[in-house]
Amino acid sequence: MSKTMKVAIVDDEKDMRQSISQWLALSGFDTESFASAEEALKGLTADYPGIVVSDIRMPGMDGMQFLRKLKSVDSTLPVIMITGHGDVPMAVEAMRLGAFDFLEKPFNPDRMTELAKKASNARRLVLDNRALRRELSDGTALMNKLIGSSPVMERLKEDILDLGQADGHVLIEGETGTGKTLVAHALHAVGARASKKFVLVSCSAYDEERLAARLFGPAAEDEPIPALEEARGGTLVLEDIEALSGPLQARLLTAINDQGMPSETRIAAICNLQDEGKTCESVLRPDLYYRLAALRIVVPPLRQRGEDILSLFTRLSEQFADEYGCEAPEVSAQEAAQLLQAPWPGNVRQLINVAERAVLQNRRGSGSIASLLMTGGDEQAEQAMTTEGKPLKEFVEAFERMLIDNTMRRHKGSIVAVMDELCLPRRTLNEKMAKYGLQRSDYL
Repeated sequence: MSKTMKVAIVDDEKDMRQSISQWLALSGFDTESFASAEEALKGLTADYPGIVVSDIRMPGMDGMQFLRKLKSVDSTLPVIMITGHGDVPMAVEAMRLGAFDFLEKPFNPDRMTELAKKASNARRLVLDNRALRRELSDGTALMNKLIGSSPVMERLKEDILDLGQADGHVLIEGETGTGKTLVAHALHAVGARASKKFVLVSCSAYDEERLAARLFGPAAEDEPIPALEEARGGTLVLEDIEALSGPLQARLLTAINDQGMPSETRIAAICNLQDEGKTCESVLRPDLYYRLAALRIVVPPLRQRGEDILSLFTRLSEQFADEYGCEAPEVSAQEAAQLLQAPWPGNVRQLINVAERAVLQNRRGSGSIASLLMTGGDEQAEQAMTTEGKPLKEFVEAFERMLIDNTMRRHKGSIVAVMDELCLPRRTLNEKMAKYGLQRSDYL
């Protein structure tokens, strides 16, 4: 299993508790035992990171009462019931009440492991989905995903916080790979609609007939209710708004103007127009454009974000290094300059790919960051760099910040270790950390 899951074993017989615990521990589970249902209930919360194995016949609160209590705490918590001879009808009733499955004594230990693995996989999926929903409804968590302290990113965060509280529809523009959908999530999460539905529809993912049904209904058998109805009172995000045909633009405008569509439903339109000479304004009918663009956010391209590029690369390479079980690559001053100078046509999405490939290269002990930034063969390497000039001071400060950041991370916030490695007196290190907005608490 990719992540150890807990198993709470509840049985009044000590030998049975120990036997199940030993077997499941050998199978890779983290087990804990309880002699009674009353004792177990004290430690089983709604987000318990595991499953429950419980006997049915116990003194005091029996297994059936215990199951009902657990389902009132968390209806999705998997509970495997253990029954004695002749208790099968009771086990069937337990299944009706929501038990995951049951085992009849004497049971095959391998069958116990098989059921525990199935139940744990189901539990892991539920907990992962809960965590994702919380993340997508937590404005603070989403704003933290907008990594960067460059002026353009600070301005973007301020815009999100301001426009998140507004009521008008919003148009989100920017180059491909800049994170426009993440911005839409953040706008929803920091606003008054955070507790309402967030519905995302990609206008380019359907043909015209299916898109019409998805937006306005009637919904197809394999589709949810129409998006305009599903998002009622919340936020409807329309990705690739430029893909809407003329007739569908007219229907959308009618729906916006229709009194039947509640005014509290916000539309966030994302424009991914890439054609030169064309804008969202030029491809949408004017009346629809001005309704959707009541408020506008332009997500900055990566090449305008200065030292954020190095911060992002460091974070991403560390994440991939953890995933692949190897060391993150050390970035030289020359490579830092190359990262800062690259035009990044694919923006953050391209940076993610470069960081992952840099980690894989480092694991093999070959390759360079420069080679990953090439747009073609060796003869095109120079074209992978932007011709926009940057002051030397900007390169030096960006590299210095990255060096201190990396060293602090490697030493887990140990000021003494960082001072020794970088040959800096404490006062100088403190001044530079303050200058670059680095907090020791972030590395502990």
